[in-house]
Amino acid sequence: MGPAKQILKSFALKGLAAKGLAAKGLAACAVLAAALLGAVPAHAQGAVRSVHGDWQIRCDTPPGAQSEQCALIQSVVAEDRSNAGLTVIVLKTADQKSRLMRVVAPLGVLLPSGLGLKLDNVDVGRAGFVRCLPNGCVAEVVMDDKLLNQLKTAKTATFIIFETPEEGIGFPLSLNGLSEGYDKLP
Repeated sequence: MGPAKQILKSFALKGLAAKGLAAKGLAACAVLAAALLGAVPAHAQGAVRSVHGDWQIRCDTPPGAQSEQCALIQSVVAEDRSNAGLTVIVLKTADQKSRLMRVVAPLGVLLPSGLGLKLDNVDVGRAGFVRCLPNGCVAEVVMDDKLLNQLKTAKTATFIIFETPEEGIGFPLSLNGLSEGYDKLP
């Protein structure tokens, strides 16, 4: 199975309710994170369907899926550490009942501190990591209307990982095109 199929296979989260996402989605997160953080060029993460500002909608039909699955994706590198990258994936589950944000962070993160998010320099909160793989750690959040609206209207976003309790690394993420891209997700 190629990298694009592996990534988008994880988007075929049929019938997952919000309560069961963490347990049922771990295998999917594993495939997704391994493919995204492996030595895979950006263009190999599924077919680019459209570009919305700094975000891309990438789609593919995973094996066994009845329809194509798409996600809004952006990858960034820390300003002061060119070897530390972060990938943010926004998607609707195949059953259209949930909206997820998955963030794949580099290895070495302090897991108990979780992944922080600031929007327009206001602390929004932290998400726990659900799993670490050889290429990175995955945090996942079920997006409610409040968070989605905050992301759509904010001007700046910074995701924060911690290597020690005192040392956070900020990853500035462009929100340019997120609202338009999300609205175009099938």
